[in-house]
Amino acid sequence: MIRKRTLVLMLAGLWLTAGVHATEPPITLLQGFGAGGNADTIARIVAQGLGKEFGRTVVVDARTGAGGNIASTAAAKARPDGSTLILMTGGHAVSAAMYRSLAFDPVDDFEWLGLVTRFPFVIATSSDSRYKSLSDVLAAAKAAPGQISYSSVGVGSTQHLSGELFQAMAGMRLNHIPYRGGGAPVQDVIGGRVDLLFDSVTVAKAQVEGGRLRALGVTSLVPSPLLPGVPPAAGSVPGFEVMSWTAVAAPRGLPPEVSARLRAALARVLRSPEVARQLENTGGEVVAPAGDRAARDFVQSQIAKWKQVVHDARIEQQ
Repeated sequence: MIRKRTLVLMLAGLWLTAGVHATEPPITLLQGFGAGGNADTIARIVAQGLGKEFGRTVVVDARTGAGGNIASTAAAKARPDGSTLILMTGGHAVSAAMYRSLAFDPVDDFEWLGLVTRFPFVIATSSDSRYKSLSDVLAAAKAAPGQISYSSVGVGSTQHLSGELFQAMAGMRLNHIPYRGGGAPVQDVIGGRVDLLFDSVTVAKAQVEGGRLRALGVTSLVPSPLLPGVPPAAGSVPGFEVMSWTAVAAPRGLPPEVSARLRAALARVLRSPEVARQLENTGGEVVAPAGDRAARDFVQSQIAKWKQVVHDARIEQQ
């Protein structure tokens, strides 16, 4: 056991020594979604920053499928020496709520190095819709339960559960229209075939600014600088909040020295004004580095939140 730990520490020391052993293999930053998407873009920004910190190439490896769970499984089973990291997203907490069992523990099988960004969702409708505000939606939904529809990229997605939480807290009923990902959920709201969408600022912002969607509310408790002038949904439904996120994690079992250096390096990357600007361009707000347990505690709270939504809405787990 002592020999194994000594070997891990030696390997970790090699890759954490900047500018040394240029022939050493690159560090891998896993992410679980398609190339060119939001998670992939954020992973590449973080990878570039960490690469500069350590004088080593950091390669982004997209292990797509199962809502990010394939990448998470690979990360959980990787050697805990700092050579494999993963960019997690808010979908990680949703998967933990939606799946009866996973090949990993969604909290305890990872070393949570730090949050990267947080971002609200937007509740929006077609620019031609008769709904001018969330108050209009609430009044109409209470008068005709189940008649107002909202789109999502699939059953059990963050968009779906956001709508479930909203209607539960508002004391009314909406009609969920799930799609199989892609652009159809947004396009059908723009075309008036579906009434509402709950989706990320990244997805909706260009359509709002282009006049094709009308933003009725953001899901942060305070106005978001990402969509100036759009009121928080909590003004109509007190306490309603949905904040998605990204974070960097590693396999459980990192030596404390390696964990400390990784956390410090990530904090320095996120403090860079250039990195912050790039991350904000993806639609997120950079999270200030916090204590060792802050990211873990946040993820745990998100899992508990979505598990409660799944239970209350009687959504069948997968």
